[in-house]
Amino acid sequence: MVKVGLFVRLRAKPGKESELSKFLAGALPLAQAEQKTAVWFAVQFAPGEFGIFDAFADESGRKAHLDGPIAAALMKKAPELLAESPKIERVDLLAAKVTT
Repeated sequence: MVKVGLFVRLRAKPGKESELSKFLAGALPLAQAEQKTAVWFAVQFAPGEFGIFDAFADESGRKAHLDGPIAAALMKKAPELLAESPKIERVDLLAAKVTT
């Protein structure tokens, strides 16, 4: 059961929306390779507003993800693609339905 998660809000620099969208879509194989990442979603809220939501069984999974390749790649590309620093929120999950 997933108990903890991350909600990350990303605002693209003007003109970088397409690149950020492609970056997020391209991160899917990395998320799929993470053993402790139960669910991972990249979403778009509005033309320049994006997000990532992922969930884990426990804090060790969340920490492994934050220390993993997606976070590292995002932080490396942030100055080029993002208008502001990513807003990373640690969340506790109250209820979930996950179908595999």
